[in-house]
Amino acid sequence: MTRTGLGTLLAVVAFGMTTAMAQRHVQTLNDGWRFLAGDVDNGEKTGLNDSGWREVIVPHDFQIEQPWVAPAAGEKADNNDPAANIKSRLSSRGFKEMGQGWYRLHLVPADSLRGRRLLLDFGGIMYVGDVYVNGKKVGGTDYGYVGFQIDVTQELKVGQDNVVAVCADTREPGNSRWYTGGGLFRDVKLVSTNRDLYFERHPLRITTRDNRFVTIAAEVASRGRDKKMPVALRILDPQGQTVYEGRTEMRRSTPTRIVEQQLAEVEIPNAQLWDTDHPNLYTVVATLYNEKGVAVDCVKERFGIRTVEVTPNEGLLLNGKKVLLKGYANHHSLGALGAAAYPRAIEKRIQLMKQFGINHIRTSHNPYSREFIELCDENGILVVDELYDKWTRQHTGGRVPFEALWQTDVPEWIKRDRNSPSVVMWSLGNELQQDANQPFNDFGVTMFKLMRTLIQRYDSTRLVTVAMHPRYRNWQTDSLPCDLAMVTDVQAYNYRYMYFPGDGRRFPWMRFYQSEASVAAMGQNFFEMDLQRVMGLAYWGAIDYLGESQGWPAKGWSQGVFDLELNAKPKAYYMKSFFKADEPVVHIGVIEKKGDMMWNGVQTGNDGMTDHWNRRQGQVLSLVTYTNAEEVELALNGRSLGKKLNDVKDAKMRNQIRWNNVKYEPGKLVAIARNNGREVARHQIETTSEAVRLNAETDNAAWRADGTDLQHVQVVAVDKKGRRVQTAAGEVTFAVEGPADIVGVVNGDINSNEMLVGSKRSLYNGTCTVILRSKAGAKGQVVLTASAPGMKPVKTKLHTL
Repeated sequence: MTRTGLGTLLAVVAFGMTTAMAQRHVQTLNDGWRFLAGDVDNGEKTGLNDSGWREVIVPHDFQIEQPWVAPAAGEKADNNDPAANIKSRLSSRGFKEMGQGWYRLHLVPADSLRGRRLLLDFGGIMYVGDVYVNGKKVGGTDYGYVGFQIDVTQELKVGQDNVVAVCADTREPGNSRWYTGGGLFRDVKLVSTNRDLYFERHPLRITTRDNRFVTIAAEVASRGRDKKMPVALRILDPQGQTVYEGRTEMRRSTPTRIVEQQLAEVEIPNAQLWDTDHPNLYTVVATLYNEKGVAVDCVKERFGIRTVEVTPNEGLLLNGKKVLLKGYANHHSLGALGAAAYPRAIEKRIQLMKQFGINHIRTSHNPYSREFIELCDENGILVVDELYDKWTRQHTGGRVPFEALWQTDVPEWIKRDRNSPSVVMWSLGNELQQDANQPFNDFGVTMFKLMRTLIQRYDSTRLVTVAMHPRYRNWQTDSLPCDLAMVTDVQAYNYRYMYFPGDGRRFPWMRFYQSEASVAAMGQNFFEMDLQRVMGLAYWGAIDYLGESQGWPAKGWSQGVFDLELNAKPKAYYMKSFFKADEPVVHIGVIEKKGDMMWNGVQTGNDGMTDHWNRRQGQVLSLVTYTNAEEVELALNGRSLGKKLNDVKDAKMRNQIRWNNVKYEPGKLVAIARNNGREVARHQIETTSEAVRLNAETDNAAWRADGTDLQHVQVVAVDKKGRRVQTAAGEVTFAVEGPADIVGVVNGDINSNEMLVGSKRSLYNGTCTVILRSKAGAKGQVVLTASAPGMKPVKTKLHTL
């Protein structure tokens, strides 16, 4: 989406309307914010001198900029709350100090907005936030993952300077079990509509049936005298061609002001269906007219035509065909960018995951940005959309009781995402704990029923679940599923997939989903399921992330199969071998250390592995070759070290072949995978010489000059033959010329004490990455220079479009 500077209005939808009154104007307010970390007396006042505050661009995470805070000598783990994963005061929150941050924006609404309805739209404020206009508090959020809008028609002075001030608060360390970030981490917009007649927030409800019928309903507000409200509908196919045009009339009866009404049911023969391989998206354009026939508002919404069904015997059926959820669950943060929700960073992750066979993401444990859902729509990713972690005040912001949140959070969340074909199930929570105020073993049953009822008010097309851990009814007997598992639409168990068969025999109506799967038991927890019957699984923390540290100096979770820089670890190819089973895979992993760890009764460790061949002469090594082929031969410098079969009957060892007592010698180590004696894949690692220069690899050929689009440039240390030298060390310094700024620097070392902001980063496994953000409206050449001691620097010329 194009971002604009202050004072520029973007007409998002015009679609040939008969008058300017029909335009719904949206102005992004991402530029021009002034920021100051910490609490500020009278930070909301118009007369406050903020000229010395730092200018920032939204999305912005102020916490990522704060220094690391090492545990004090006397800090101890909180063993009273094992589920919170607290190793020391800030271990769960990424070793960043908690606190507040103030944002101020001087806004002059254009004269063309005079007489219109004006709204401030926030994608979210992390973790809680308050919003002021010209010194007056006008709204805010007590759970920053959910977006909201504020009617500021009476507060904003058109044609004059206004001060929009926001105070964001990360709350206390115990108010989240992971790194949340802090601040205006998603887009902020100024929306203007007709004052008397307009579409409400998230007004369209689009449902499909039998893969050819489309039903469209809308929600309209009539604050004036209009009782008849004609709506024109147009449906565009994925190629932009009109496949339907129609007109209907909405009516209101006094004193009703907000009207919900079905507008049309349309048959689209031979529809282009949405699925993971063909993410076809249609578009509805709805134009609202007043009684005089003047167009006053217009909205558009993309949707997909598809059917989703979940059965006890077949799991998930997409368009009538069995689809296994092969996915991961991660928190919302984006490595070096922290919580700042940059669409390009999200897209990069989605596209990388698809390369390794992933078709599913669970948004643990809170709604991601709207842009994330839209990118899943575009890329064919199946989403389990999750609203909360634990249903407690402590774990949902901490400012107000949980019971004060859900009745407003649920409608906003559901209405925002209900038209997205990627969303196949709603999840209301995660690993709920027994509340002392609940009857024994209620375990969330009553709350679930209340929230599901509210969900079905806005969307009745998807099943509703909760990710459960533990899954059992009683800590001692472990005999029956908990009472909550008896009322959820899908039985979603974190890690406890081994109970699917028994629970299924006793309760044949149950439908199973492994909502979190351990990377430590990867493969086994996939192959031991009845894949024909279950929905699938999501590997927990497949990408390393900030927060939930197992202990300093690790800044976060390090058990993933992709590191913080998004480099694939050897075990990622193991995942690929069964997630993408139709593509031959073989990959060598050298075991450096064992990484067994326990968390909340679950083994979460991951063997420390590398895939380079720079070792000590005579060193004896243990290797693993990951493969989905029948057989692998290992050869060192042309000499066979033997052939081994893939034991597909052993779920623990399937697709991973162990090689012990391999004596290192310089040269080339090759793994050759064969089926029926024919080579289908090979992986080679070789001894490199000393690193002599840097290479640069870019990732965005269509880098837009919109102020938000990103360019990830990975710098690689190579030897004289151009081979990556994973053992290379040294600090890389970055310099940028042209219309771009550095917004992050990162390598794959979760233990590093280096900051994720700045212009320097050390090599780790031979690489590091700098992330550049374009400048709004400034098209042109960008020159990035990366240099390191003892190596030839690299200069890369880029262009923003």
